[in-house]
Amino acid sequence: TKALMPQFAKLNPIKGISNLFSKNALVELIKSIAKSVLVATVAYFVIANDLKPILSLSSMPIESSITEVNQLMTHGFITIVCALLFIAAIDVPYQLYHYANKHKMTKEEVKQESKESEGNPEIKAKIRQQQREMARRRMMSKIPNADVVITNPTHYAVAIKYQDEGMSAPIVVAKGADAVALKIREIAAEHRIITLESPKLARALYAHTELDQEIPEALYAAVAEVLAYVFQLRTFNQQGGYRPDVPKALPVPDELDPHSLIPAPSLINAEVSVA
Repeated sequence: TKALMPQFAKLNPIKGISNLFSKNALVELIKSIAKSVLVATVAYFVIANDLKPILSLSSMPIESSITEVNQLMTHGFITIVCALLFIAAIDVPYQLYHYANKHKMTKEEVKQESKESEGNPEIKAKIRQQQREMARRRMMSKIPNADVVITNPTHYAVAIKYQDEGMSAPIVVAKGADAVALKIREIAAEHRIITLESPKLARALYAHTELDQEIPEALYAAVAEVLAYVFQLRTFNQQGGYRPDVPKALPVPDELDPHSLIPAPSLINAEVSVA
């Protein structure tokens, strides 16, 4: 019913008149009147100036009158064309200015157009944040399947997994620094994943690996020692017997350690903790 109610605001005659006689409409009306007046004035002066020759045409021979008519028409045509060119010389620049001013966008309009064409930066940033959070959740969900988590011990944590079937080399299933590293260690402890403390190896793995990708060939030997220890420790925990020794030296190339410029022993002592 509300939609069927009459909208009296739309019947406002003053508003209709204001739309009819807008600034642009008034300017166009004045221009049209000025053009008509100018052309009429020029035509009047042309006729007034040539009035005597025009009146004398009836008394002139036909050939002379034809020549005179041609001259009068040429003179009048040239004069009117000059008047129209004068009008165009004024009107064309005004039309160009009016067109440019009409289509000139404000700063807010430019900003809005940029948002529409390139996408809202705030929305894009939010989407990127959501994508990072989703990727992090996926990464964290793979930690329970890892074989070992190698730590720095606090700044870095890298989760490694290896299977004899389907893998040519160990892969990194999760890695992180600071708060993310802490979360990785917490999940590893919750799922009783073996955690090995080896700062140099942790830094090298963090700096030179990608998620779900194989470790660099230069780190095969160091990671192989870690995995051998992990598998032996699992057997010990399940069946008893001889407890394997914690690796005392891991061969990590100095060029893969981001802290290689800091003097450090080439052999890294490792400590292990089993959640």
